[in-house]
Amino acid sequence: MACVHLRHSCAVPIAYRFMIATAFVMLMSYPVLASDDLPKESVLPLSLAGKATQASLDACNKDGYRVSVSIVDRAGVLRSMVRADGAGSHTVDSSRKKAYTAASLRRTTTELAELIIKVPTLEALGKMNDHVLMLGGGFPIEIGGEIVGGIGVSGAPGTHLDDACALIGLGAIGAAPKVPATK
Repeated sequence: MACVHLRHSCAVPIAYRFMIATAFVMLMSYPVLASDDLPKESVLPLSLAGKATQASLDACNKDGYRVSVSIVDRAGVLRSMVRADGAGSHTVDSSRKKAYTAASLRRTTTELAELIIKVPTLEALGKMNDHVLMLGGGFPIEIGGEIVGGIGVSGAPGTHLDDACALIGLGAIGAAPKVPATK
């Protein structure tokens, strides 16, 4: 409906349309501004989790160790898990708990276990919840300077061997090993 002939009757509808368009534009910018306030986090892709899991498993298998390997995301939610043929059933839970602990506390589980020995008052860290396990074999997964998850290996005949297999998994995806500084 065009108002070509009557100028006065068109002035109100044009002004009204302009106000609606202005309000619409103002309201459309609000979600954009609100989304700017949301934190931005990197996510560990399932493809990388699977690659690290398989590399760790292969490294332990090559040395004759029957292990389980778990990968969790930054929140401690399981992303990938494998249990080698013949690995003990307990290794499933312990690998997941090592991965959770490393991701949650942002330190290797070997470092945390040693810290508890040196500072016994920190023993409560291991009792925070049922998902924490202060035993070597867990590493945070750090990519691009950001912790995106954790890896846990369990079942080798020694936590230093669990650590070695976990490090191979980290290397397979280009993750920086977060190891304690030597003194």
